[in-house]
Amino acid sequence: MTRIPALAGKDAGFLVKIAYFFARKRFGAVPEPMAVAAHHGPLFAASAMHELMVERGSRTLPGNVRELAVYRAAVRLGCSWCIDFGTMLQRLAGLDIDRLTDIDNYARSPRYSHAERLAIAYADAMTETPITVTDEQVAELEAEFGRKGVIELTYHIALENLRGRTNSALGIPAQGFTSGEACQVPARANHTPGA
Repeated sequence: MTRIPALAGKDAGFLVKIAYFFARKRFGAVPEPMAVAAHHGPLFAASAMHELMVERGSRTLPGNVRELAVYRAAVRLGCSWCIDFGTMLQRLAGLDIDRLTDIDNYARSPRYSHAERLAIAYADAMTETPITVTDEQVAELEAEFGRKGVIELTYHIALENLRGRTNSALGIPAQGFTSGEACQVPARANHTPGA
């Protein structure tokens, strides 16, 4: 149960109802963070537009690299909602979600490429408090992904830190996107979210 209840569709204004409609169409359910944020119309609108623009503007990094880094930040923050939703997004993108069970062992696991390991390590360093990113780490990322890729990776990890910390502070739990409870898109059999 969230610390601030979700705004019900019947109580929402016209623009929020439209956003809820498109969210249900895309994800099978209205994401709980969205429904909680809807209590503050201007910030809700700003956040929704921001998320859409970030999604459309992120074309430099391979999707698997970006999604693994975002997922790792969610794991490090302990955001169960982010882990649940991120797993669903990876599954829908056709990525191998079974290997997520080995993410804590990414440095030694053969299930992750060199580029993925670099991105996951960067997510770890960015999510630490205080941040532990080094000049050498950024130079290695730049050699692998280019400057534009480093900026995109940094932005996505920072954004997931914002999402994860917000969701955790507001007590927003996993919603069932991975299990299929919240999502109309069929879930894979025998997969435990965040395991």
